[in-house]
Amino acid sequence: MPLYEHVLIARQDLSNAQAEGLIEHFSAVLADNGGKVVGTEYWGVKTMAYKINKNRKGHYAFLRTDAPAAAVLEMERLARLHDDVMRVLTVKVDGHEEGPSVQMQKRDERSDRGDRPERGDRPDRGDRPSFGDRGDRGGDRGGFGGDRRR
Repeated sequence: MPLYEHVLIARQDLSNAQAEGLIEHFSAVLADNGGKVVGTEYWGVKTMAYKINKNRKGHYAFLRTDAPAAAVLEMERLARLHDDVMRVLTVKVDGHEEGPSVQMQKRDERSDRGDRPERGDRPDRGDRPSFGDRGDRGGDRGGFGGDRRR
């Protein structure tokens, strides 16, 4: 059977338990149609790049599946009809990677930032000028739109 990866975005006003319940619901839909879920991850609430249905944030969920195309189409159809699901992305892959997804690896790396230097300890900026050194601008620029009668 083909291998797929799915990302679901649910409304931000759901609880974590309700968002994880959506994962279970769509996993059951796939199983009922002859597919199986290889792995699931709940990525948590994340800020989106733009508003979707007046929501700035959303609950993100990731599923790795081994399912026939008919099962995936049925799952996507039901997700589009579900009021709590805002977006679904399905990608057909050649193989599933072992271990956690890139999003979960990033979360682990963020918690291990103890060896990172503080902002004040940054290395020298090199030959880039600072914003305070703007040099001679030359001439009279007239301010911010003041009286220009001459």
